[in-house]
Amino acid sequence: MAIEPPRSASEAETLTGFLEFYRQSVVEAVRGLDRDALAYSPVASDSSPGGIVKHLAYVERWWFQDVLGGRDVEYPHTRDDPDADFRIEPGETAESLIELYERECAVAREVVASRPDLDAMYETPRNPVSLRWILVHMIEETARHAGHIDILNELYAADASDRP
Repeated sequence: MAIEPPRSASEAETLTGFLEFYRQSVVEAVRGLDRDALAYSPVASDSSPGGIVKHLAYVERWWFQDVLGGRDVEYPHTRDDPDADFRIEPGETAESLIELYERECAVAREVVASRPDLDAMYETPRNPVSLRWILVHMIEETARHAGHIDILNELYAADASDRP
């Protein structure tokens, strides 16, 4: 079960607390899923619970290592294969995707801890953004995708009840 965000804390602690809450919600939503449930995608976008976790891992990498940390990091997607971060590869499991995601979140925590100024600005390909903006964006991105995973899991369970 995800730990509730603080009810009375500094702005930075509140923002990171909500982000942690949704990160944990994502992990709990896929923990223990078998391969069929992990890859289940009844929607036109081909989104699946496992693909969403993988995507979120690389979103964490982008904002916290690339943008905030200025690190040169790699991604599975390319111009020719822009959706590779959503694709579950052979051999990937719920456990391996959770491990990837948790590893990226751990690095993100370290980067954020080393940058305490919420107003500091960071360059992106489009516009500069503040650390505050990045944290709020990651809260909404993670929460939105946690909801997608919940819906996909509900649809999978409903489909499973129709299968012999």
